[in-house]
Amino acid sequence: MSMYFGIDGETLWNPSNGAGRLFLRQVEVFEAEPNLPSGIGQGKYRGDPDTLEVVPAVYADFARSLVDRYCRTGHSVILALSEGFVATAASWTGRPTPPPREGAPDVW
Repeated sequence: MSMYFGIDGETLWNPSNGAGRLFLRQVEVFEAEPNLPSGIGQGKYRGDPDTLEVVPAVYADFARSLVDRYCRTGHSVILALSEGFVATAASWTGRPTPPPREGAPDVW
């Protein structure tokens, strides 16, 4: 089983259910902090919890906010907790992911 995240019927990402649910839980956390919607929701597939639509303009604002916050903070814990999610979220926009910060902890 897997989940589908898409825009206008085009699949952006097709993770396993476990990875998709984890990503959605992280979306909720990162929506709450700047109080911005992500643009990810049920869309036209309201009956299928494993198929989600992304509203491009809303998602672009959300991703931009994530990258801006990541690049501005010097807090090592926030950087470590945010790195993977911000990179995944930014990759959907087709823009480069944030560069590693000088002095940032090597979490890998």
